[in-house]
Amino acid sequence: MSRLFGSVRARATLGATLVVAVALVAAGTAVLLSLRSNLIGEAGTQAERSARAVASELAARTPYDRLSGLDGDDRPVQIVDEDGTLVAVSEDLERITGTATGEVKPRPSAPAGDGDDGADDSRGDDSADSGDSDDSDDASLSPGEIGDETTFSNGSATIDGDTEDYRFAAVDVETADRGRLTVHAGAPLAAEHSAVSTTLTGMLIGLPLLLGVVAGVTWLVTGRALRPVEGIRREMAAITASEDLARRVPEPATHDEIARLARTTNATLAALETSVERQRRFVADASHELRSPIASLRTQLEVAAAHPGLLDLDGAVEDTVRLQHLAADLLLLARLDAGERPADARVDLAALAREEAAERPGVTVDAEPAEVTGSRGQLGRVLANLLDNAGRHARERVTVTVRREGAWAVLGVADDGEGVAEADRERIFERFVRLDAARSRDDGGAGLGLAIARDVAVRHGGTLTTGAAPAGGALFELRLPLARSG
Repeated sequence: MSRLFGSVRARATLGATLVVAVALVAAGTAVLLSLRSNLIGEAGTQAERSARAVASELAARTPYDRLSGLDGDDRPVQIVDEDGTLVAVSEDLERITGTATGEVKPRPSAPAGDGDDGADDSRGDDSADSGDSDDSDDASLSPGEIGDETTFSNGSATIDGDTEDYRFAAVDVETADRGRLTVHAGAPLAAEHSAVSTTLTGMLIGLPLLLGVVAGVTWLVTGRALRPVEGIRREMAAITASEDLARRVPEPATHDEIARLARTTNATLAALETSVERQRRFVADASHELRSPIASLRTQLEVAAAHPGLLDLDGAVEDTVRLQHLAADLLLLARLDAGERPADARVDLAALAREEAAERPGVTVDAEPAEVTGSRGQLGRVLANLLDNAGRHARERVTVTVRREGAWAVLGVADDGEGVAEADRERIFERFVRLDAARSRDDGGAGLGLAIARDVAVRHGGTLTTGAAPAGGALFELRLPLARSG
């Protein structure tokens, strides 16, 4: 069970179903309450209409036994005087609750008026038309006048053996011959009960069915939407098991988040493949570069052990120095690849250029002050590598320039050699790359100097590029962001 609800598909289905369930219950409750209120209001209107019709007849001095509202229909009517005594009641009324009195046997407090006199009185017709409630005071009614206020209540009544719930309306009327009377008339609530019950039954049956449909549709739609994710997961698991970084996850033809996830995953795999391949090539090239000086040094030592007089001490020292430099380069590259962050010191490139060029013949410096932030040792290594490279290929002179361009400090190293072909201007920054044709005077470097220089530049937030120098040789430009003032 925990595994089932641990899936995104199951949680999405459950969440959608719960949200729809809450919405449907809230909407259903609102519908039932509104329906009940409307039907009760309609029953109250009918009860008020009946009460005012009887009140109009009373205002017209109609005798109790001639009142049309007491002729035995299914609507209970009570008439009480101002003392609360039941003076008239509809026929067949056996029991009643919810009105001013529960009595069903009338006890007239005064003789009924003459029917002919009541029939000729026209004031009842005028008062029957005033059915809207307002804030008038019913205590000041004139004879023949019907009160504007209506009081409502709920109760039940038994008529001819049938018991039902009713909505009762109470209306006051002032008569000339019988004083203040109150008419209680009821309208059945059977329609309200039936409608509410039918609606509730329909909701109880339809709600589970609708929730089932919502859950099923959500399950199918979510499964269809997440199908590419499962494909990505399976392919990633296969890549992990096979260690084949050349494989790629399937990319959906959609433009949604899953498609972007697949593209990002493939981009990550491509970068990882490039990195792994670069590391493999680096290890292979490093092994090759290390093998030569080590083999040469071992040979010289073995010869010296057998024939001390044949020891080439200068060659052994040269191989040892070469091996030391190569090891230092490899260690620096390893630190850069590991993401080592440069120091946060302020370095003046002009002073650094003069310092590096001081002991190099044929190097001229034209520099203006330009401070950058970073590691003085690493930036010095960059400049030294560029000067070594220029010195190996220059005919006569090497020029170092430092200038400011907007928010950048630009350090340039130019030689007057043969330059670098445009097709090779990016390749020379790859590790262990040496251009034999273009750089025929190379003295046997390992091909790591320019690679280290560019990596250091990138770690410092800058760039290192090559182009053509004004004198026709190669021009290397290091661009670094100027240090912030203060």
